[in-house]
Amino acid sequence: MADVKSSNSDQASASLPHVSREAFRDGMAHLAGAVNIVTTDGPAGRAGFTATAVCSVTDTPPTLLVCVNLNSSVAHSFLENTAICVNTVGPDLDALAMDFGGKLPVEDRFVEEDWSAGVTGAPCLKGASVSFDCQVTARQEIGTHAVLFCEVVNVTRAEHPRASVYYARKFHALES
Repeated sequence: MADVKSSNSDQASASLPHVSREAFRDGMAHLAGAVNIVTTDGPAGRAGFTATAVCSVTDTPPTLLVCVNLNSSVAHSFLENTAICVNTVGPDLDALAMDFGGKLPVEDRFVEEDWSAGVTGAPCLKGASVSFDCQVTARQEIGTHAVLFCEVVNVTRAEHPRASVYYARKFHALES
């Protein structure tokens, strides 16, 4: 697995002031993000969490970036396993997204919905608008989070997808 190197100078970033944690979090509450249930399975066990911290990196090779809180109950599984699936969900799965957001213990999160193993072995949610089955190729720890770089090996799209975004600390339905 590759280590990611920063092109910024440590000296330059150390001299600039930072906003407070609260100001940053309040600002981020106004940055809309797709609602994703990110899952893994492998030697470190099956786990999943809800995330908006997912984005495209490049299409050559197709790669997503996923951020995982190092203090979360699922961090160990995501740091040890290499198979993950990013399942983007719509309003019909908002309750499941809440469950994966920490409302249920890790071992109870996969009980309610229909899951299948992706090409990588990661759990893919059959009701997702789109599922990106990925292989983790690099990790970088930054502050409280690990950034995972994930090459996409398979994409499954729903016939009639719907999406939810998380904005101002609430779910909002998007219609096409």
